[in-house]
Amino acid sequence: MELVLNEPLKSWLQVTQSCNLKCRQCYGDCEDRPRATEMRRTEYASLIREMAESGVIEVFVEGGEPLNRPDATDLLAELTPHVMTRLRTNATLLTPRTATRLKEIGIGEVYVDVLGATAATHDWHVRVPGSFDRTVQGLKNAQAAGLPVSLLIIMTRRNVHELQDVLELAADLGVPRVGVLRLYPLGRARTQWKDLALRLTDQMAALDSLRVPDTVHLMTSWHPKDGNCCWQNAGVDATGRSVGCAYLRDYADYGNVREVSWLDTWNDAAYVRNRAGHVDGGCDSCEGTQGSSGGCRSTAFAFTGRWDAPDPFCTTTNGGIDVSQLPGGLEDRRVRPAVPATSRLL
Repeated sequence: MELVLNEPLKSWLQVTQSCNLKCRQCYGDCEDRPRATEMRRTEYASLIREMAESGVIEVFVEGGEPLNRPDATDLLAELTPHVMTRLRTNATLLTPRTATRLKEIGIGEVYVDVLGATAATHDWHVRVPGSFDRTVQGLKNAQAAGLPVSLLIIMTRRNVHELQDVLELAADLGVPRVGVLRLYPLGRARTQWKDLALRLTDQMAALDSLRVPDTVHLMTSWHPKDGNCCWQNAGVDATGRSVGCAYLRDYADYGNVREVSWLDTWNDAAYVRNRAGHVDGGCDSCEGTQGSSGGCRSTAFAFTGRWDAPDPFCTTTNGGIDVSQLPGGLEDRRVRPAVPATSRLL
C-alpha cells in the first residue's frame, strides 16, 4: 500500500539535546546542559511559523528533557496557538508552577516516561537516585493542573518483569493510556544494548502475558501493529537537521532547516523514497491494522543496512535476526553532519 502526503501533517520537534538524568537507554546521548549548537528560540519560532503555514496540525515535542531547556515554556508557547502540542518528559522538573504554566499555554497532552514500577528499577535505568519519586510527583502535578497524561515505558531486560506493575500503577494513578515501547539502537542505548535488549520471543511473551486493567488502554508497536510511519512524519532535531522520524535521528539527514526551508527537506530524494514505503517483503496483518507496509524503518535499516528491508521486530518478517545483539557495521550507518555556521531562520 502506498500512502502519499504532498505536505506533512505531523512533526516531531527536539528542543534540546540535554537532560537532567543520565539514562542508560538515552537515544540522544544527552549532556546535562543545552549545547551551543542547538537552535535558538527565535529560530524555532520561524520554523514553527513555516510548519503552521504548511498545514501541520500536530507536533510531538521531545528532548533530551524538554524542560531542561531554560526557555522551554516560552518556546512551547510559540507552538500551542498553531498546532496540537504533545510533550514527552521525565516529569522530574514538572513542578506545580510549571504544570500550571503548561496548562495555561495550551499543551494538549503530556507523556511521562517511567522505566519501571519501582524506584530500584527506574532509578537503575536513569542513574539518578530519587528520580522515580520525582517523576511520579511530576505526573501528579500535571494531573492536578488539568493536563491529560499518558505513561510510556521502554521495555528492557531490566524492567520486563515490572510491565504488569506499570499497568497497575497507571490504573492506581488514574492514567488512562500506557505505551510499551521497543528499545531502539540509538545514542547511548547502543553502548548499553547487551544489558538492556531482549530477544524478540521474550518481548512477545512479555506482551502476551499482560493483563490490562479495564481503565487503561495499552499502546504497542509490535506485530500485528508494526507500522511504517515514515510517510507521515517530518521531524527536526535540536540542531535543525531534518530526520523525518525521531527514531531515525542517528541514520537520516534530509537537510538542515537552518539552510533550506522545512518543506524543501520534505522533498529530499532520500526522504521521498522512505516515505513511499516500498519494502521488500511485509506482514499482511500489520499492513491491515496500520495501513502501511514493512514496519519501522529505523530498526529495519539499523539491523540490515537496507532502507527497503522489512522490520525484524515483527515476528512475521524477523527473518531469524537476533534483535538482542547489535549487528556489525552499525556505527558506519550513523550520520554525523556538520551544524551550519549561519542560519536563515534568524
